[in-house]
Amino acid sequence: MTDLTGKVAVVTGSARGIGKAIAQRFAGLGANVVVNYSGDAENAARTVAEIEAGGARAIAVQGDVSSTADLDRLFQTAIDTFGRVDIVVANAGVEVVGMPIVDVTEEQFDRSFAINSKGTFFTLAKGAKVVEDGGRLLYIASTTAIGCHPTAGLYGSSKVAGLQTVGVLAQEIGARNITVNSIIPSSVAGAGIFTGATPGDAIHQMNSIRPLGGRLGTPKDVADAAEYFVSDLADWVSGTSLLVAGGLQQ
Repeated sequence: MTDLTGKVAVVTGSARGIGKAIAQRFAGLGANVVVNYSGDAENAARTVAEIEAGGARAIAVQGDVSSTADLDRLFQTAIDTFGRVDIVVANAGVEVVGMPIVDVTEEQFDRSFAINSKGTFFTLAKGAKVVEDGGRLLYIASTTAIGCHPTAGLYGSSKVAGLQTVGVLAQEIGARNITVNSIIPSSVAGAGIFTGATPGDAIHQMNSIRPLGGRLGTPKDVADAAEYFVSDLADWVSGTSLLVAGGLQQ
């Protein structure tokens, strides 16, 4: 079993969905966790309470990942509270789907790239500066970044940049035995645009056609992959991506 006792994990966008599942998983493995949120203070507080109820320590820190000042404050708060940072998960993102490229507005473009591209870049860059030698950096990407999906062009384009960041950063900081990897989930029930979706929804049914199990992914599926990447089993795995998509290729 993975043992993260004494480790400190910072997970952006972890008030709910995939980020919450990863934060809870790491806490369950012994880590102290920094729950980051942008505007959902209520769910962030609930996530912290649930983690503490399980016996781990956690704090919630508000911060917009598109702001480098907020990211500096996020990491400094983690160090001030727990003394170190061992794991950084760049999960925060915003989805704009169901929109053809020709209908995308400049405002939507700027917001998507500010959070998904700039936010990821500087979460990983700043995380690399503070994470302990032997630490772990993770990026939660999307299958829209590796395949062409009609009406998801804006979202997919904004998620591509993070994959490049991961590949280059893994080479730049590998000498410190820090691994940098990506997880690429497909549609995940209870996360993003699928928050609140029910099996009766047409979009749910359309996306539940999977070779494995005939279902959408779950936050737990992504947390399983995250646990692998932060475990000793992945000591020599860096600069790569793991597709978590129920057998689909993109």
